[in-house]
Amino acid sequence: RPGPPPAGGRQPSFSTSCARCSKNRRLRQKRVISERKLTRYFVDHRKVRVVGGQGGGGGHSFYSEPRKIFGGPDGGNGGDGGHVILKADQQMKSLSSVLPFYQGFHGEKGGSKNCYGANGAYVYVKVPVGTLVKEDGKVVADLTQHGEEYVAAYGGAGGKGNRFFLSNENRAPTLFTPGEPGQERVLHLELKTTAHAGLVGFPNAGKSSLLRAISRAKPAVAAYPFTTLNPHVGIVHYQDYEQVAVADIPGLIKGAHQNRGLGITFLRHIERCRFLLYVVDLSVSQPWIQLQDLKYELEQYKKGLSERPCVVIGNKIDLAQSRINLPLLKEQIDDRVIALSALTGDNLEELLLHLRELYDTYVKTEQSRGQSPVKW
Repeated sequence: RPGPPPAGGRQPSFSTSCARCSKNRRLRQKRVISERKLTRYFVDHRKVRVVGGQGGGGGHSFYSEPRKIFGGPDGGNGGDGGHVILKADQQMKSLSSVLPFYQGFHGEKGGSKNCYGANGAYVYVKVPVGTLVKEDGKVVADLTQHGEEYVAAYGGAGGKGNRFFLSNENRAPTLFTPGEPGQERVLHLELKTTAHAGLVGFPNAGKSSLLRAISRAKPAVAAYPFTTLNPHVGIVHYQDYEQVAVADIPGLIKGAHQNRGLGITFLRHIERCRFLLYVVDLSVSQPWIQLQDLKYELEQYKKGLSERPCVVIGNKIDLAQSRINLPLLKEQIDDRVIALSALTGDNLEELLLHLRELYDTYVKTEQSRGQSPVKW
């Protein structure tokens, strides 16, 4: 039975009298992180030194019991050292939590009475999906699926006890071997955002506003260039429970492939996108030149990147100058143009429908090749 009301006649914000009433508690909203602060949390490069655990030494003992002389050797083998394993986890969105050094647990030493030492425990390092593992500039692993693992450093083998060296020629061996050291490597982890679609456009074209309009992602929006300093991924939900991931790629300007502006820092994130959404500001003069410059920058970074399935989004159609430039843009390019306004929400439905068509085409293509498409 609930207790008496609190003094002052005010009702408490929630009740602890029963489990049913406890569901009325207000959920705390997530703390909004500014774009500047988010830069400290978003890390897409990390240098890691990994060392496997050392194997345990072999045991050295002889069986001893009353009235039993010459019991023979009974030193067990040592346990193997633990591996260091990288594991892709879709809950991880950045490499900021990855430490610069990891070492596997050591194996235990072999004991008497033929007791083997225990193996060292594995050390699992969670990394985001889409992490590329490089060693000396060469790619050694590409973790693109949730739960995929890669053994970064193998543990050393355990040593042999003197029981192992027992033979007809040597009935009382005193030889035993120590455990081997674990493998040591220096790896470079590189994160490439795995998303179905990539928003490509110059600063202030409205990419972040568009991502806020079609998903629950909340990238910073302001009236100055380079407002968005980190890639943001928004999820577009459909009624049949399919989810399409759309990434907002910042830092693309004329000359970005020559490391101007934010440079090639985030161009690598476009490589994972299966299709591209070119966002063009219709209010500027000759908007088709923006599209030519965008494709040129992508092609200079990686050949064939600009030839992926795409659609051109003419943003800011709510402005008068944009309505004048729209027919001119359609005359200059062959790609499909979807005119919309991320600010007012005009014609967002056409984009969402065409986005689903691109996604369905991608799924059918992957299935026809016998591969499983990326799901969110």
